[in-house]
Amino acid sequence: MNANLIRNGFIAAALMNIGGVLLFSRAFTNDAINQADPVVMSNFGLLMIVVWGLAYLGAAFIQGNIRWLAAAFAVEKLVYVVAWGLWMANHSLGAVYEQDLFAGVFYSIYGLNDLAFMLFFGWVFLSQRSKG
Repeated sequence: MNANLIRNGFIAAALMNIGGVLLFSRAFTNDAINQADPVVMSNFGLLMIVVWGLAYLGAAFIQGNIRWLAAAFAVEKLVYVVAWGLWMANHSLGAVYEQDLFAGVFYSIYGLNDLAFMLFFGWVFLSQRSKG
């Protein structure tokens, strides 16, 4: 297990959550994101994604075993991947692009991004299994 890789992965997850939300939501002013999924992606929901990013950032600097914290993060990402998959199955991505390019890009990539980090967090969990 490479401690630098793990730390950098947590930092990358933090930057994607914090930076991605702030960029694509235009600092919480992009109503098209809210309108496309008013439950998961309300401004409160977007703020909570930023808070999760802060949690990833904090975890990046923990010196001890973070096995179960990584497991919790993997489950959290799974929830967003499922929410994204259900949204994609029941909504028109084209309609979101017609309303706003940033919102369209956001909905195009957020589930794939969460899938990638879910796998990363799962790998961290599994890589630390011998440490209890």
